[in-house]
Order: sequence, then C-alpha cells, then structure tokens
Amino acid sequence: MLNFAANLDQREVCMSFFTADICDEHDGEVFVLDAGYRNYGGADKCQGTVVTIKLDKNNSDLIKLLRDCDGSGKVVVVDVDAAYYAVVGENLMKFAHNNNYAGIVINGYVRDTFQIQDIPVALFALGTCPRKSIPVTSGEQDVELSFGGITVNSGDYLYADMDGVIVASRALV
Repeated sequence: MLNFAANLDQREVCMSFFTADICDEHDGEVFVLDAGYRNYGGADKCQGTVVTIKLDKNNSDLIKLLRDCDGSGKVVVVDVDAAYYAVVGENLMKFAHNNNYAGIVINGYVRDTFQIQDIPVALFALGTCPRKSIPVTSGEQDVELSFGGITVNSGDYLYADMDGVIVASRALV
C-alpha cells in the first residue's frame, strides 16, 4: 500500500475552514449542494477552483484530465446525470493524488472504496456501484453543470467538508 500520510498532513494544514462558518459569514454568496453526497476519499475536506466536466457514460476524458493535468488548487466537478455506474475508483484517485487535485465531486457513483479511503483526496459522490461503463463516449470540459440544486462553472470556488459541499463565484476564505 502506498504511504500518503505525509501529503495528508501537509494538505490538512492548509484547509482550516468549515462550510457552516462560510455559509454563516457569506449568506447569499454561496450555493449548497443538495443532501445525499458522501465523502469516500481519504481527505476530510477540500477547497479549490472548480474544473467542470460532463461525461456520457464513460470516464476516459476524466482519466486524461486527472492523469495529465496539474490539479494544484483545483477540485473537479463531474456530472454523469446520476447514472448508476462507477465513474471514479482506485486508479483515478491515484491520478488525482499524483497531480495534486484537492478533490472530486461527482453527480454519480464510485467504486474501490476500501482502496481509496487512504488516498488523501476528497471524493464526494452519491454512492457506490461496482460496475463501470465500457462504451467509449466523449465528454465536455469547462461547461456549465446543473445538478443537486446548484449550478457550477469552471472557475467557481468549491469548499467541501463533513457538513456538505458549497460553491461560490470566488474564493471566500
């Protein structure tokens, strides 16, 4: 098993925020993602500039993003219309960690939850599903996404912790 403890300590120091406090201090500036999203990743919280991606049953475009692009200071928000198949598992979480992504929020499902619980990247999703989608289809990056009662655009700022996921048009903390 990989040792992620050193990176976890370093990232946690940088994230001394609470979504409840942000909501209290910036009422009207934040939008709260509906209930039902749970964190399956190894980081308790995340914050960063949003990168959006809309997928149609296949995660190959998400793989390329997480594997090939620097994610420092970024959170990927993925919409697959809550289709019941896994979008992210152990391999994609390793890519996200290796490229310094703070977190991933999915309007969909994940797998390999035992393996990913120690990878220090937050991973908020609707639930788990052991299967993945095989047909190769293309996705769209940097598009407006609407799900869970919010609208998210690339460049927005996202905060997530055990209380929930919130989005604002700018960094608030």
